[in-house]
Amino acid sequence: MASSYSTDLKLELMVTGENAGTWGDNTNNNLNLIQQAIAGYEAVALTDGGTVALAMTDKTISNARNMVIKFTGTLTTASTVTIPDSIEKFYIFDCSAVVAPTNLTIKTVSGTGFTLDAAKIYAAYSDGTNLTEISLDTLGGTIGTAQIADASVTTAKISDNAITTAKISDNQITTAKISDNQITSAKISANQITTAKISDNQVTAAKLDDLLTDSGGTAGAYTTADITVDAQGRITAVASGSAGGGGFTPKFISNGPASGTYTANTNATQAVAWATSGGGGNGGNNFTNKNGGSGAPGAFGYYVFDVTAPFSQPYSVGAAGNNGGTSNSNAAPPPGNPGGATSIGTVFNVNGGNAGNNGNPPSTNGSNGNPGNPGTVSNSPTASTFSGSGNTLDLTGAYRGEGNAGVAEPGQLHLYENI
Repeated sequence: MASSYSTDLKLELMVTGENAGTWGDNTNNNLNLIQQAIAGYEAVALTDGGTVALAMTDKTISNARNMVIKFTGTLTTASTVTIPDSIEKFYIFDCSAVVAPTNLTIKTVSGTGFTLDAAKIYAAYSDGTNLTEISLDTLGGTIGTAQIADASVTTAKISDNAITTAKISDNQITTAKISDNQITSAKISANQITTAKISDNQVTAAKLDDLLTDSGGTAGAYTTADITVDAQGRITAVASGSAGGGGFTPKFISNGPASGTYTANTNATQAVAWATSGGGGNGGNNFTNKNGGSGAPGAFGYYVFDVTAPFSQPYSVGAAGNNGGTSNSNAAPPPGNPGGATSIGTVFNVNGGNAGNNGNPPSTNGSNGNPGNPGTVSNSPTASTFSGSGNTLDLTGAYRGEGNAGVAEPGQLHLYENI
């Protein structure tokens, strides 16, 4: 009866009475084949885009019988390695030298196998039909921290949703672990940004500008603002409003005689003036003790007028009129002088009081001078609280010369602005 061969390792199975004189050689050959199956190593070059068929030949050293097979080569397209069908065997495939290993599939001739995912060493077994990879997740047991090399757990090794909250210990998410722009508005729940969470000086002008834009306003100066605030104190709307009645503050007060230039403040829009002109001087006295008449009082005016920057006008404050002199002969005495006018450029003019009449012989005492003219208005003021001629009020007796008893009073100018 002839020898047969084992299904898996193709060993020669000799029957009794056969191979007389050659049993030693045949037995040693079988032992060499067993050694190859248990401890054999061989390097096999791959074919790019083709198939490398590993062989298992009866009673002959063959590459498919080795325990460890190392593949070498560079693959640019799908390539295949096959092992024979109908053999049951354990393999270690060293693919660490394969370039582009994901192009390589190792399988049985007629069955299935596996495709490489990296240039590494694989363990697999054939059940006679298919070739199955042996991976760590099928072996069970525990891998300790010390057995995991640094940088070995990459992003690709972690499946989606695998790291749960329970796996993250307190204080492990540091600032360095969070890349820029990773915390979005959706990740911040309502009411989580409290006052204590905002450090000093962190709300910048740019952030306030965003708030202004969100409220419907634009960046800029709101001289008189209408602002709407909600129950939380947030500004929800802003717009320009209309100004209320402004208070008036003194610009200057001047006694006559005086002159200069009135220049309005840049933020003033209206001015008020209280103006009196100078009183007229007394009339001259005659040597016969005929007294001159008393000078007339100056006039008083109140004016409200608009100013638009830049606004500048000359002003003048009237002087008191001089009294007339005394004549020691039949000649007429020197007359008194009228009071000076008080004015601001083209805005207004308040005329001074007239001088009194001279005392002339052989007449009786001179008569009183004519009253000063009321103030005249060059362009209409915007408002007035006084009645009278135009927008002025004549205060008879104000700053008047009292004949021989005294000297006429100078004018005054009081000016106020709504700043």
